[in-house]
Amino acid sequence: MAEMTIVGLRVVREVARQGSFSAAAISLGYTQSAVSRQVGAMESAAGTILFERLARGVRPTAAGEVVARRAARILGEVDGALEEVSGVRARLAGRTVVSGFPAAAAVLLPRAIALLGRRHPDLHVELQEAASPVQLRRLRSGRIEVALMATGEVVPERDLAGLRHEAVAIPRGPGIAVAIGHRLADHEVVTVADLADENWIVGTGPVGEPQFGAWPGLDHPRIGHAVRNWPTRFGLVAAGLGITRVPGLAADSVPAGVRWLPVDDAAASASGSLEVVTAESPSAAARAVVQAIRTEAARMVSGPADGSRPG
Repeated sequence: MAEMTIVGLRVVREVARQGSFSAAAISLGYTQSAVSRQVGAMESAAGTILFERLARGVRPTAAGEVVARRAARILGEVDGALEEVSGVRARLAGRTVVSGFPAAAAVLLPRAIALLGRRHPDLHVELQEAASPVQLRRLRSGRIEVALMATGEVVPERDLAGLRHEAVAIPRGPGIAVAIGHRLADHEVVTVADLADENWIVGTGPVGEPQFGAWPGLDHPRIGHAVRNWPTRFGLVAAGLGITRVPGLAADSVPAGVRWLPVDDAAASASGSLEVVTAESPSAAARAVVQAIRTEAARMVSGPADGSRPG
């Protein structure tokens, strides 16, 4: 009986990301025929078709989406194990600086830094928080070594020439934060129609930096307050003065008295991703940071989060 392999999982994950065998082959450094053979072997092991062959590219079937999602988690653990073993052989020391946009700096980067602390206790990692355009300037000037940037339609295009960059899958789709006593707080998932009559707490900041406004697609949303910092937004939400958009990446950062809920909106769910950017030839410390980000992103499972506390 055919079995799933680590190589096969990598190929399935990359084909699902790229949407074609040829693009996955380029990304992985394989031939297209090798990618096809690996997908065929994985389909034999799964006992079902993983990709629907289209006129231009491929699309994961329901089974393919399951395997690709599980592959991300499994490969994160495998890569983490290899990195940890490597770290045992040659522990890193010194200092490095990593930066992320606010939503990434809320949960994912702190977890990645904690993982690095366990793997490389002599490596001091400094965390900075900045909008993606600011991070890019700091990276090019050598003030930071790793930048975790947002991508998507609302993010201005930027020049990454001469830099090394890779996509990181978003652990959860976008959602909202509501007060524990809000009428939607007991829902597991909300729809865009549920949001039509709500007051919105939105973000504000310097011109050119992306902000979280009301939910996209709503006609004439009511804006209750516009504030810059997340703690203030959550405070207004907890006080019952409105609801706010919170990316799934930061779902675990909501405080007591606030619950995060996913929103069933396919258009919004596909509107962005993360990108890890380093110098073209990153240092060993920067490579370790990137690996830790990959590992922790893979560990973050999808599902609603809230700010309630036991007891």
